[in-house]
Amino acid sequence: MHEYSIVQALLDSCEDYAKQNDANKVTKVVVKIGVMSGVEPDLLKTAFDTFKEESICAQAEFVMNIQAIKIICNDCSKESELKKLEYLCPSCKSDDLKIIDGEDMYLMQLELE
Repeated sequence: MHEYSIVQALLDSCEDYAKQNDANKVTKVVVKIGVMSGVEPDLLKTAFDTFKEESICAQAEFVMNIQAIKIICNDCSKESELKKLEYLCPSCKSDDLKIIDGEDMYLMQLELE
């Protein structure tokens, strides 16, 4: 389960940001998780709740925003969000697509005290 190593890296980043900003604790952590990131949100939440207790994030609220797959069609140039894992342009049905969002996980926001 690689979610544990992801959470450890996330907690390390939170610790670094808190130190840089002279904060004593993190009260909220917001992440964006792409549906194609390979990260399982439920496992990530469990891992965060398990490991946060021994960190600066012990009291932090953990918010996950799930990012759908966003594409741009190389044929009709329309930008779309895929509602299902069907890699066709919703406008012209082309399969010549470029994925522009939904493959990564990002730390989006921290609230510090």
